[in-house]
Amino acid sequence: MTISKVGIVGSGIMGSGIAEVAAKSGHEVVLRSRKQATADAMVAGLEKSLAKQVEKGRLSEEDRDATLARVRATDHIGDLADCDLVIESVVEDLDVKKGLFAELDGVVKAGAILATNTSTLPVVEMAVATGRPDRVVGVHFFNPAPMMSLVEIVAPLTASEDTVEAVTAFATACGKEPVQVKDRAGFIVNALLFPYLNNAVKMLENGTANRDDIDAAMKGGCNFPMGPLALLDLVGLDTSVAILDALYAEFADPNYAAAPALRRMVAAGHLGRKSGLGFYDYSRK
Repeated sequence: MTISKVGIVGSGIMGSGIAEVAAKSGHEVVLRSRKQATADAMVAGLEKSLAKQVEKGRLSEEDRDATLARVRATDHIGDLADCDLVIESVVEDLDVKKGLFAELDGVVKAGAILATNTSTLPVVEMAVATGRPDRVVGVHFFNPAPMMSLVEIVAPLTASEDTVEAVTAFATACGKEPVQVKDRAGFIVNALLFPYLNNAVKMLENGTANRDDIDAAMKGGCNFPMGPLALLDLVGLDTSVAILDALYAEFADPNYAAAPALRRMVAAGHLGRKSGLGFYDYSRK
């Protein structure tokens, strides 16, 4: 099938980023949030992002205007009815996502694909919450979606080959590099990344080195663009604990058991960049 019209459900950074990617690549986009004000704020954020690109000479004014013309914001889930593909990017809670997929299944036209941007949760459980399990798949963009080239295409046992091929073609049309992966917790990237991040916290806890030296070592020694503790702040410590918990639940590998310091920081509300305080202090930046 050809994907021309894309629905985005979720008002966070990932939702707006995916919307920008899809609209810039020529797709019609419907942005749905529970409140119209939030949906409108997402469009305002998109306008700001595109304006910066115009200022820097990365985007023409004509392309900016054309991109914005393809985007519509709504608080009514029924406005997603004629989308070819709907991507959810709501909170990483399986029960919430399953409820949303069941609702979308009753709204979106027959034959349309329902996709999740989850980074860890089992896609098959969302698929079986619908009457179209063969048309449910994972389409995992990375943050920030407009800049990151990778998209993980996650195929649950229930997904048809046509569905996987269609969303792979969509990701390619968006200028991304899709990779296909089976429906296992963490997929490729997070299954490999989070033991590394978790062990960096354990190293800090046991006093092997301090925060700045751990981050500097991985940047200077491995040529990583960001140290592990700074990266945890960017991801969000609450999100990181949720991902580690999902990985541990599936594999029972000690490397996936969240470091105690992470849980204590989350309990204290020190969530990283989004709260202004994590391993680093962002309140003065």
